This record gives sequence, C-alpha cells and structure tokens, in this order.
Amino acid sequence: MLEADNLACLKGDRLLFRGLALRLAAGELLRIAGPNGVGKTSLLRLVSGLALAEAGEVRWKGTAIGRDREAFHRDLLYLGHAPALNDMLTPLENLQFAVAAAGDDADAETCMQALVRIGLANQLDLPARVLSQGQRRRVGLARLFLSGRRPLWVLDEPFTALDVGAVEDLAGTLSDHCTSGGMVMLTTHQDAPFAVPPKVLDVGAFAC
Repeated sequence: MLEADNLACLKGDRLLFRGLALRLAAGELLRIAGPNGVGKTSLLRLVSGLALAEAGEVRWKGTAIGRDREAFHRDLLYLGHAPALNDMLTPLENLQFAVAAAGDDADAETCMQALVRIGLANQLDLPARVLSQGQRRRVGLARLFLSGRRPLWVLDEPFTALDVGAVEDLAGTLSDHCTSGGMVMLTTHQDAPFAVPPKVLDVGAFAC
C-alpha cells in the first residue's frame, strides 16, 4: 500500500498545498485532479521520492520511503510529463537504455514489440530528434509494457498527444495492471475508458 499523511509542498516561496493525505491499495487506480498550478505534478514527485515534502510523510508497505529508497524504487515506475530521450538514438535504442538503466529485463525483440504496440512500427530506426511530440511520448510509454513486475506506476499526463486508439490501448494496459494487483496513480485532463473505476483526489481541496 502507498500512503501519505499531512503532506505539504513548498515550491519556491509558495506553499502549494498542505494537510494532504492519500491511500492507494493493490488493484486501485487513483486520478489526481485539480486546476493547473495547484501542485499535481509536485505531488507525484513527492510520492515518487523525487522531491522532499515541506511536511508530512510518504510510506510504502508501511515504511517511510526515505528509509529504504532503493527498495521503493525497485517497486516504482515513474514517467514524467516530458520524455527523457537522447535525440541521437532511435526509439529502440532509447527504450533499451531506459529498461537497462531501470534494471528491468527485456531483450531487443521484446522492446521492439512494445514500440510496435504503442504505434511506432514505422519509426523504429529514426533518430529521436525527428519524432513528433506524440511519438516521443510513446517511446517512454512503451516501458509500461515491460514493467509489469513493478507494482506501483506513477504517471504524469500519460495520454497527452495520443490518438483515440492509443488512448484506449493505454487505458486497457493500466486497467490490466490494476486487475493483476498493481497500483496506478496518474494525472490526466482526458477521459479514458478505464475498466477499473478510478478513485479521485482533488489537490485543490488542500490548496493554500
């Protein structure tokens, strides 16, 4: 279970929110909602251990994430809003590098199949610098097809720049992950056909 209690987030000299609490159990999908600028992305970064809270605590399986950060990150897949790609490498090379850096097991053929599934069959050998924003986004999202053993997925606007078919396939992948006992926490401004009804946490309710 992922838990957070009494979280407060300071960005620069501005307190975005305080007193925020959440619970995410196996099989659940949590949508983080709220107006732009309220701190949705900041909350994802706090929960993922990529930023420090001004107050409060985040726990994974009952233990504060700072006490065993390596174990927590072995269970976590975090995909931010901006794709982290090397413009000189192809989508396949970028995905292979990301998978290897994360310590996941996937050979070249498996990575290629993931890219084909996400809609990049015709871009496998192109340098990332020539890809559109939507195509660049898909390279990162292909990791979802290779990270089933990581129970906690934290995703910032995963549906951005995807067409209808890709949105449906991705929603199915996220639902399947929850159905198999995983957990998903995400931000999105789009309606998606989730098979698992999402819980909703409105960060605006804790805004300062």
